[in-house]
Order: sequence, then structure tokens, then C-alpha cells
Amino acid sequence: MIAFSSQQSAVSKGKHSIIFYFLVSLSIFTLDQFTKYLIKSYVSPYEIIRVLPFFNIVYVENIGSAFGMFKSLGNAFFIAIAALAIIFVTVIILKGKHDRVAFSLILGGAVGNLTDRLIHGYVIDFLDIYVGRFHWPAFNVADSALTIGMSLLVIKIFFPVRQ
Repeated sequence: MIAFSSQQSAVSKGKHSIIFYFLVSLSIFTLDQFTKYLIKSYVSPYEIIRVLPFFNIVYVENIGSAFGMFKSLGNAFFIAIAALAIIFVTVIILKGKHDRVAFSLILGGAVGNLTDRLIHGYVIDFLDIYVGRFHWPAFNVADSALTIGMSLLVIKIFFPVRQ
């Protein structure tokens, strides 16, 4: 009986940890969609709201991929790629034991941008960081989560933790 209880406890603990990672993804998705809703509701396309000497809030409808590249591939292509990536990352979170935080960030970001493509036909970008006249392409919360998740994976590859 004791052995069964400890096994059951270990299984429950594993399920709770997986739920945590999907809650991280859900939090990213919710924050992303909420901020995009606010932008769409209160900022006109191409309006610039100056926040700091290096940061603006803008409203950009991005029909391409990262930084507006590959626009000619069309929305259906990006929807298909995002759907495949979401399936792949979900499987990794469910089956993997490592890098779940990174993959949770990637999942939340991918679902956020996919939702935009399905609802609007484009991704809403609104964060504008710049130095002088040099602007980084506008981005959003989902893009930030994707970038942080991918960066965590790259860091792990180049700086593995030795045990």
C-alpha cells in the first residue's frame, strides 16, 4: 500500500509539473492577446505613442514572418508552419523532461501569433524599440516569448551544464 501511494504521488507530481508548463504557455497567450486587443482598440494603424526616448507604442499589421519578411509566402503558409510547430512543441513538453520552460514560452508565443493570423489574417505588432533613427522591427508579447524561449535553447546548446 505504501509503495502504491508513493508511485501515485510521483505520477501526480509529474502531471502537476506538466500542467505548470501549459499554464506558462496560457499566461503568455493571454497576455499577448490582451495587449493586442488594447492596441487594436486604442491605437490607430501607424500611430506613434512615445513612451521613452528609445521606446514607442505603435500599431503594425504584419502579414509576413519575423520582421515582416517572406510576405509573399502568404498567410496560409504561416498558419500551416505555426500549427506544425505547435504540435511539435506540445509533444516535446509532454514527453520531454528538459527545457520545458523554453518550450512553454515558444508554445505560448506561437499560439498567440497563430491566433492573430486566424482571426485577422495578420499579426499585430506594437512594441517599437529604437536608437536614433534606427528602429528594431515592431514586435509583440508573443514574439518576445518566442525569442526568449529560443534564446534559452541556444544558450543551453553553447553553454551546457556539466554534471
